[in-house]
Amino acid sequence: MSGHSKWATIKRKKAVTDQKRGSLFTKLVKEITIAARMGGGDPTGNPRLRLAVDTARDNSMPMDNISRAIKKGTGELEGVTYDEITYEGYGPAGIALIIETATDNRNRTVADIRHIMSRNNGSLGESGSVSWMFHRKGTLDVPVSAAGEDRLMEVLLDAGLEDLNSDDENYFTVITDIKDLENVKKALEGAGIIYENAKIDLIPENYIELEADDASKVIKLIDALENNDDVQGVYSNMDISESAMSSLNE
Repeated sequence: MSGHSKWATIKRKKAVTDQKRGSLFTKLVKEITIAARMGGGDPTGNPRLRLAVDTARDNSMPMDNISRAIKKGTGELEGVTYDEITYEGYGPAGIALIIETATDNRNRTVADIRHIMSRNNGSLGESGSVSWMFHRKGTLDVPVSAAGEDRLMEVLLDAGLEDLNSDDENYFTVITDIKDLENVKKALEGAGIIYENAKIDLIPENYIELEADDASKVIKLIDALENNDDVQGVYSNMDISESAMSSLNE
């Protein structure tokens, strides 16, 4: 498995604007609510909820918002019921896309996704058309300033490390089985090694490398999808050539 592509490096560098922060909080509230509904409101016994709460805290969401989202999920407070729906399709240059959503209106969401795809040279596919290309894994990023490769291997081999990717000169990406993500986080914390962006990810078996023009089109499509409040995550098998990286970072 090849780990993360250079696209992950660009995504990491993209700043979260004030305008997008409200949308980010909306997505986090949905994830917390769904996680609490499915696995209960105690984060210690609900790994999905624990990860969602940690992510919300990392993004400075107030604890009152987190508590209300949990209570809506467990039914202690009245709230909207969200359905999780996954769409599959293709973007420019034949890039595979998986779009995960959480919605209270299926008809609205599919219409919005179809509209965004068609306006950006993409198309929806049948269920299973691209999902076979991806594996669901736990991932997190460790700054290279926090630990070297040998140190990370020493700390994480027994905690469930599957792969250590170093495509980004500033970060290592740690890849693990979902069930081992919490063990990996605890191992890093115990060793005093900082990390960022712990999450559940969909990683493709193989990447398609694109030059700047096609990569820009795919990025535009992914941005449009991620700006939709119902979209919780977008995953692709895009990689970006070395020659395209400098122009995309300008």
